[in-house]
Amino acid sequence: MKALETFRDSFRAKDLRDKLLFTLGMLIVFRFLAHVPLPGVNQAQLQNVLNSNQLLNLLDLFSGGGLARLSVVALGVNPYINASIIMTLLNQTIPALEQLSKEGEYGRNKINQYTRILTVPLALLQGIGVAVFMQRSGVLPEFGPSNLGITLAILATLTAGTLILMWLGELITEKGIGNGISVIIFAGIVGRLPQTIVQTFEVQTNYTALFAYALIGVLVIAAIVFIQEGQRRIPVQYAKRVRGTRMYSGGSTHIPLRVNSAGVIPIIFAISILLLPSQVAQYFTNSETEWLKNVSTGIVSAFQNTALYNSLYFLLVVVFTFFYTAFTFVPNDVADNIKRYGGFIPGIRPGRPTAEFLGRVVTRITIAGALFLGIVAVMPTLVGDLTGVQTLRLGGTSILIVVGVVVETMKQLEAQLLMRSYEGFIR
Repeated sequence: MKALETFRDSFRAKDLRDKLLFTLGMLIVFRFLAHVPLPGVNQAQLQNVLNSNQLLNLLDLFSGGGLARLSVVALGVNPYINASIIMTLLNQTIPALEQLSKEGEYGRNKINQYTRILTVPLALLQGIGVAVFMQRSGVLPEFGPSNLGITLAILATLTAGTLILMWLGELITEKGIGNGISVIIFAGIVGRLPQTIVQTFEVQTNYTALFAYALIGVLVIAAIVFIQEGQRRIPVQYAKRVRGTRMYSGGSTHIPLRVNSAGVIPIIFAISILLLPSQVAQYFTNSETEWLKNVSTGIVSAFQNTALYNSLYFLLVVVFTFFYTAFTFVPNDVADNIKRYGGFIPGIRPGRPTAEFLGRVVTRITIAGALFLGIVAVMPTLVGDLTGVQTLRLGGTSILIVVGVVVETMKQLEAQLLMRSYEGFIR
């Protein structure tokens, strides 16, 4: 009810109402583009390919449903997400970029510019990969060197579609509400939900199983909100400082360490790597070389084993959660910043002991976050087998994105409404 009141109050404020309407307008443009197909697409064959390929279904999630129709925005914002992940990792490994990231607004703008530039070649490479795969699958029969004009047009359209979505996302971030890229992915997931629900009711007659599925879904959403909002607050005290002839009193604050600071990135990494061997092996299952054919067939069969697939999936998600957290949170840097500004954690000496303390705390809470993400990752298969509802998959990644976007958007609306309340009080 509080969320509905916040949304209602936001429409009463003209500037917030304009931001919400602007965001809605950008999403309408995005959904329109998602329904404009590339030339020469065999839609019937495309549906057959999507039904038998899990990797394409994941890519379709981040394209907002554009890949399901092989539209002009079929790649979605996936190349931009990959570019952002690469730049995040490079910031921790290249000293020049690390120094640039510490230069405030100027540094962030330069890194964002590098991310946009890197998105172009990544979109082109991914466009080539998707187009070649679709051509071999019979979805794009006219793609290839023999039809150079159509081939170049398809690649240029796919690359431009990603850049348009990136631009729309930045416009939403700047002039609308919420993080634009996340909002676009959110719109694609929600846009596919009605069709999925209709298909489920057409083939599923066990309403008890559907009720159990819905109940589990509500409990999962509650658990995701609880974990996503969970944090360990490390208290920090600042001593009194003397500058010139003036004395500045100390103060206290805290460092919020989130239980799940990695978001859905470990799931994206894990499923991409996990599906790669079987995807590559499928190209060689019809090889004339006997040993290569046998090895490829064995790999494909092994990854079709549900128990093995879910076990590896869970393990990779846990590993990548620790890996990404280690890159994004560096205890030594945090400890140095606290010491530089005259702060200290009560009971902990500044410098190296502070870094070691923060490292231990982050490791402990990351264990809980990693196990949580691992369970969310394998949840669709577990819930589907438990209830017997296979058409309406309770996608862990989808729920994480939807819940995260809704929570963050409502926080922004509440913060802006609170700011207006203070402005009225001051006047």
